[in-house]
Amino acid sequence: MKKILLTALALWPVQTLIAQTTAKKLDSLMNGYTQVHKFNGSVLVAKNGRIVLEKGYGFKNFKAQTLDDANTIYQLASITKQFTSTVILKLIEAHKLALTDKLTKYYPNYPNGENITIYNLLTHTAGIPNYTLDSVFMKDIVHKQAKPLSIVDALIKYNKADFAPGTNWKYSNQGYQLLGEIIEELTKMTYYQAVRKYIFIPLHMYNSGFDFIHLKSSNKATGYYTYPSKNNSQEASIIDSVETFSAGSIYSTIGDLFKWHKGLQDHQIISKASLDQAYTPVKNHYGFGWQIDSLYDKRVISHSGDIWGFKTNIARITDDDVCVILLNNIEDEEMRGEVTRDILSVLYDKPYAVPVKRREIKIDEEILKKYAGIYVTPNFSMEVTIENGQLWIQTTGRPKEKMFAQTTNFFFSKEAEAQIKFENDETGKVDKVTIYVSGRQLEGKKTN
Repeated sequence: MKKILLTALALWPVQTLIAQTTAKKLDSLMNGYTQVHKFNGSVLVAKNGRIVLEKGYGFKNFKAQTLDDANTIYQLASITKQFTSTVILKLIEAHKLALTDKLTKYYPNYPNGENITIYNLLTHTAGIPNYTLDSVFMKDIVHKQAKPLSIVDALIKYNKADFAPGTNWKYSNQGYQLLGEIIEELTKMTYYQAVRKYIFIPLHMYNSGFDFIHLKSSNKATGYYTYPSKNNSQEASIIDSVETFSAGSIYSTIGDLFKWHKGLQDHQIISKASLDQAYTPVKNHYGFGWQIDSLYDKRVISHSGDIWGFKTNIARITDDDVCVILLNNIEDEEMRGEVTRDILSVLYDKPYAVPVKRREIKIDEEILKKYAGIYVTPNFSMEVTIENGQLWIQTTGRPKEKMFAQTTNFFFSKEAEAQIKFENDETGKVDKVTIYVSGRQLEGKKTN
């Protein structure tokens, strides 16, 4: 027993040092993304059940100059779908419905409802169109009129289908809104009450809710369409939770979403068997409210959200109890996949690059001419040309791309996260290039 205790005490400083090092790397990475205006929000990263980073970056409100932090509240948008699917699975465990139930069991007049199942709705294989961008349809269900239609009545009225149920896949917010209607039918509660009862209250998610428009909190983030400049800080309109309903109405914090992750990991809400079903991809890498993919030979279970003023993502490697939560209050920053991948690269000790503000310098054309030629990597070849004092690259099957000098031998793209570095042999001749792209590093040999 004494030996075990001494070993544990000896290991503790090492584990703490590793965690501190990882936290510093993650903080540096997120500061980099913030500086180049590719992230503005709050981040939580956990591994083996322990939080490594929990912090805000950028501004909660640019006009007031209040900072994002760990307590900032964001709209989650389509991350809501995993909560909807979990309540459905909870009701299945309670024998109140089944995956094989037909839509006509609940709505006898629904067109082709005898061929649409709960399973189809959960997996986006029902063929129900995504009407979210159809202003006429949306006006029918939520806008100020004497009697707005329910989602069910609107779908019956429009009576359209993209394909026969089960034959294809297409993302459908209205399919998930139908699931919300079914939850209300079965529980005799509103969808919002059901999610609170079955998920928020048991997991103590007290900073989560639905009606973001009327939320009164100093922690509430202001959403922006684009990154504000000195002369432009246009705030995004807030979409009513009635409009998004069970497909995208939840707001929350990184801390509450970590409680959600832990609740799923510990099977506090639904069983492991139910979660295994939810995490099994059906078509297009989609399960029940979750996207299933892989990175570094690890299964990644995730879902993103996109709504006016906000972009969000939660990614989990359940086998290692890893959780990455990114909540961003600027809509046009397409940060989710790129930042998530780089964070996981830090956690699994894989190559990644910290974004930095690039400053272009001018280089003499005679120096640039030394770099012209064809470079061959194990995956592709790349031609470097010089035109009017400008360096261009063209890889196999891709259009030409302009590169800008940061130093005399290091160049970067303004269009993509790609950089190249030219290197000399022992005689001083340029003989190879190192290419940095999408967190990978490739070397190419000059052939002429």
